[in-house]
Amino acid sequence: MTQLTPFALKDAPALIEAVFPAQKVSFEAQKERKANLGQTLTGLGSYWKGRKPLILVRAVVLGSLLPQTDNTEKDLEIFELLMAFDDQSLAKRALIQNLIKPKDIAGNIILHTPWDYFSHNIKVDDDRFNEIDALAFPLHPDSLGLKLRWRRDIEEKDKLNLLALFLGQIEGYEEKSLLCKRPEEVEQNWLYEHIWPTINKHYAAYGVNVSSHQELIEQLGILKYGRRPKVADTFSGGGSIPFEAARLGCDVYASDLNPIALMLTWGALNIIGASPERKTEIEQGQRDVAQAVDAEITALGIEHDSHGNRAKAYLYCLETKCPETGWLVPMSPTWVISKLKNVIAKLTPNYELKRFDIEVVSNVSATEMKQANEGTIQDGALVYELDGKTYRTPIKTIRGDYRDTDGSNKNRLRKWQKVDFAPREDDTFQERLYAIHWISKGSIDKSRQATFFTSVSQEDIQRENKVNQIVGENIGRWQEEGIIPDMAIESGYNTDQPIRERGWTHWHHLFNARHLFMYALYFKNNTPEDYIFNAKSLDWNSKIANWMIHWEKTNNVFYNQALNTFYNYGTRCFTSHEAGRSFGFANSPIPTVEFEIRNHEADKIEVENDIYVTDPPYADAVHYHEITEYFIAWLRKNPPKPFDEWTWDSRRALAIKGSGDDFRKGMVNAYKAMADHMPDNGMQCVMFTHQDTSVWSDMIGIFWAAGLQVVGAWYIATETSTELKKGGYVQGTVILMLRKRPAGENPGFKQRLLPAVRSEVKHQIETMMHLNDEVKDKMGEPVFNDSDLQMAGYAAALKVLTAYTQIGGEDVTAFALKSRARGEVTVVDEIVQQAAEAANSLLVPEGLKADTWQKLNGIQRFYLRMMDMETTGATKLDNYQNFAKAFRVEDYARVMGSMAANKAHLKQITKFESRDLTESTELGASWLGHIIIGIQQLIAETDPQVIISQLQAELPDFMEVRPLLIDILSFIERKETDETVREFSEILGARLRNMRALGE
Repeated sequence: MTQLTPFALKDAPALIEAVFPAQKVSFEAQKERKANLGQTLTGLGSYWKGRKPLILVRAVVLGSLLPQTDNTEKDLEIFELLMAFDDQSLAKRALIQNLIKPKDIAGNIILHTPWDYFSHNIKVDDDRFNEIDALAFPLHPDSLGLKLRWRRDIEEKDKLNLLALFLGQIEGYEEKSLLCKRPEEVEQNWLYEHIWPTINKHYAAYGVNVSSHQELIEQLGILKYGRRPKVADTFSGGGSIPFEAARLGCDVYASDLNPIALMLTWGALNIIGASPERKTEIEQGQRDVAQAVDAEITALGIEHDSHGNRAKAYLYCLETKCPETGWLVPMSPTWVISKLKNVIAKLTPNYELKRFDIEVVSNVSATEMKQANEGTIQDGALVYELDGKTYRTPIKTIRGDYRDTDGSNKNRLRKWQKVDFAPREDDTFQERLYAIHWISKGSIDKSRQATFFTSVSQEDIQRENKVNQIVGENIGRWQEEGIIPDMAIESGYNTDQPIRERGWTHWHHLFNARHLFMYALYFKNNTPEDYIFNAKSLDWNSKIANWMIHWEKTNNVFYNQALNTFYNYGTRCFTSHEAGRSFGFANSPIPTVEFEIRNHEADKIEVENDIYVTDPPYADAVHYHEITEYFIAWLRKNPPKPFDEWTWDSRRALAIKGSGDDFRKGMVNAYKAMADHMPDNGMQCVMFTHQDTSVWSDMIGIFWAAGLQVVGAWYIATETSTELKKGGYVQGTVILMLRKRPAGENPGFKQRLLPAVRSEVKHQIETMMHLNDEVKDKMGEPVFNDSDLQMAGYAAALKVLTAYTQIGGEDVTAFALKSRARGEVTVVDEIVQQAAEAANSLLVPEGLKADTWQKLNGIQRFYLRMMDMETTGATKLDNYQNFAKAFRVEDYARVMGSMAANKAHLKQITKFESRDLTESTELGASWLGHIIIGIQQLIAETDPQVIISQLQAELPDFMEVRPLLIDILSFIERKETDETVREFSEILGARLRNMRALGE
């Protein structure tokens, strides 16, 4: 038997440099994102944004370790086996998902399947069908009045065979995968047991003999690095990269400047990755803390009424004095409390006190619900009715907004002091308890609780006063002991909001007395696990956690990136708070590997690692240092081991932020440090959001100056658009693969670079398209889509470019670090754009001649390319976004029929209006624009000869472009979904084709 030879694969190129199943990884990554709380790591805290999907991390690590062989198609098959993308793995994943029923199989099974095989596994519950041989496939049991079910004695292998048979009838990986569990949701040994003979056979020449991913990783590491591979992430964030690398069997090094990020990384490895025994201990510890907190709250009687009911949530609103009437008016954008139970708050004038009484009413009519939805905050103004008259005062007037002499915006709100935890009597905004959500006495300990809402009674006010008194007497001591915050809010992009809108100056001002008291009880316990669980609960229980009327609970603070101040909010009491704090965390034990966690800047790394996988803070709209301060205020004074070794400060000045000269310098230092601390055959993967070519130029300059060379690039669709995520959010991630640049000087010149770039791009794309054809012939679907080919074109260009140490006599490091003039186009910008154009010129839509494609401008290429992609179901918004950028379309929205996240599509030819097709628009001035006008006129029964004459008059080079017009019309005839458009495209094309002279 062949033995492993350390370093035998030392110089072998990695598989991810040539092959990567990007389409399948993209879909699985989006599927993981959509799992919400079903994601493995979000149970520790969803407030940390930007965790990369675990399935993506797994693919990158595997692709970086697997070697290329002389059989690329087989290499791809191996990769997909290891990712559970193959047919047998899909059948297993479908079995666990249990969405495919026997009647589905009978209705889709291939016709020549023997019934005796089918009936051996699936039972027909009907005595009429004893003579089963007469039945034919496909069989539709519902129409025959049959009920099919799995036989009780069916063997697993037979069930899997039938599921595989059914899945084989479905075209496209995405449609199959929708019927399956995600790979990580299935028991791993069983899921992968069938793949190891194939893996071992493929790598037999290297001595590989494995039966798990962990064994394979270790053996590949020995072959490549002489040891188990060590993966590092120096921007570890929420911990997805180190966690998945460790779960796969790699040793791990994780570091981050941010202690909250590092805490979540620690939690991923030590809580989610804990052994089952350790998980039991952690859960028991959670129960012990909860019981202690519960006992103290119960003894004080601050959450129970006299009937034994227990409060689940308290609802508060602001209240302010109207400058016109002097009345105190409750403030809320809606007085609906629960849509589930039709509960509202009803305002009644109290003339004696010059304020409004608030009555909570349940089971109201639809009309009353609609009326209650009109709150006293409308369009930035306080609006209410008194004695038949409506009063409206802008909030900015109430707040006393003004512009200071230095031009800054200020207001007349009192700035709260460190000792404050509630408004003072003369403050502009007061806070008022207006409703309570109760759990009925008899259902408190039941899994299904009976709940109801009530108005606030005098007894409730007494309990509220008791909590305020406790906090007032203890706040100074608690702050000194560090169990509640005393930290001031530092001015910043988002942190200015609570200061400006409420006058809150310290972080504890974002919490009321009930919040502060409960957290003081919890923070008496400071185990590492409890720190993480307490931080998670802080995201769900504060004044800036709004009350959700459709769910009867508070939202999380960081559902978006702002520190929103609300006019009404909910406070979770112990039972609902504990449910959020202790939400059952996933358990996925990490194998016996070594991992190291360090709190330092990315350029301070001191140990060597084999592979770096990083997701740096480039072009990032998330202000992590500000999110951090919200949590650090609570966690910084008494951190337990090992957290006490870290610096509990956001260190804003040291954080690498996503723009400007300082950013580039910080990134060069970070990536140079990584390059200096990896072996010569080491590899780096950098993930960053794909925006436009200027992003590429900046990033490439950084890697260039760090001594790294690009060897591959892939595009992964990792996000799904929502209305909330418009603007700064993007839908995809670029996976950029890098190696150390060979030592020595290698000067280059622009005039030689451009031909070399075009040649390399052409070679790369043609190689991938050839593999596409081979795999499509055998498997029915290609490996790469147009986005993959486009990314590969970029990578090919950058591989050429980053091999040089000088461009036109200028050192690349100096070039990368020098300041840029606004709008300056650098050599790198120019070459990257050339690469994009070279790649796009090769991506000719099926059914269009290459000569035609070369002559089209950006908007025409975009419309026809996307029309072609729509025939394959590619209707995700990121496809349109990316190709609009690639083809340099000024305003692609003008040719879009829908911009919905997963239902995006082009505007149909019949839907264009005359204003869309004027000569002043991109499309109207093009040949395609004239064709669309011609088709519309034909549909409107215009004489074809009139249209031909019109084209002759409006297109000076008509005879030269006539073949091009014919080709476009032929393409539209094949690709358009509207039958009428297809018909008239054929007619217009035929008339152009049959012209014998200009006058005809």
